[in-house]
Amino acid sequence: MRQMNITRRGALAAAGAASLAAPAARAQAPYPAGQSVALVVPYAAGGASDVIGRIVTDGLQSRLGGSFIMDHKPGASTSIGARHVARARPDGLTLLLGTISTFTLTPLALRNPGYDPITDFTHITQVCDSLYLLVANPRWNSLEELLAAARARPEAISYATWGVGTTAHMAMLDLNNRAGIEMLHVPYAGSPPAMTDTIAGRTDCMFALLSACKGHLEAGRLRPLAVPTASRATQLPDVPTFIEKGFPGFISTTWYSVEAPARTPAPIIERIRGALTEHFADPAVRAFMATQGMAPPEIGEAPLIERIRRELAVNRELMAKAGMEPT
Repeated sequence: MRQMNITRRGALAAAGAASLAAPAARAQAPYPAGQSVALVVPYAAGGASDVIGRIVTDGLQSRLGGSFIMDHKPGASTSIGARHVARARPDGLTLLLGTISTFTLTPLALRNPGYDPITDFTHITQVCDSLYLLVANPRWNSLEELLAAARARPEAISYATWGVGTTAHMAMLDLNNRAGIEMLHVPYAGSPPAMTDTIAGRTDCMFALLSACKGHLEAGRLRPLAVPTASRATQLPDVPTFIEKGFPGFISTTWYSVEAPARTPAPIIERIRGALTEHFADPAVRAFMATQGMAPPEIGEAPLIERIRRELAVNRELMAKAGMEPT
């Protein structure tokens, strides 16, 4: 039943996003003509990626006039979905909702992810930076209480993630190192089942995107403990930062992007990028994204590639410090 509630909540949020996709004048013929474009989402249905994916598909459909659908292909720390797109025909009919994990963590965490994060894709644009935070089962009253229990009982306190080498995993490794503790890692195929088990008390805590856990926070099913931001989030003014809690420099974010297979023709890429540029400039879209903890993106291929290269180097060093070997 909890899984159903999460999925329903994601659908309602997606419906809110859909209402923001205002029709646009189409000087060109609809794209694509007579076929559907699949936006591959490398996570299970029902999570924050559904809200973000719906923002993208509705924006493209309203501005290009074609049919855009989400196609969930979860598993293996997003590499299943990424491999599918990397190997797809470069005809503009298969796109990827990329993530920070897909491009800057999974290629380091897996010995053979099945794709190259730079050369196997045409990097269309970033979609957003998305706020995430540490949440816990309500039996935990504060970050201090959770960490004290973890110090007293190594590996007795567990944390859920949506996969090995994901942002949630790396953030918890960083927290464990900084706090001098050792929690038990319980990876899942996506954030919905991870969140379900944290709510049920089968795991103790997890990093979660605000857009995925907002309803659970409001209902008291999860307790917010801290945000990894430089200052308190405007959406959560009562939740302290990790810096306030004695962890200087603990700042982390997650992001999403839209990708196509390498060698996709430039005219197709430019139509998609142009439609997304218009969409993300819409004040109503930006306002909705802000309520979900999403910051508007820097449009374009070059900024995205630069970010991937930079964060690959940072995460490689972080994994080495944590003694994490590729699996």
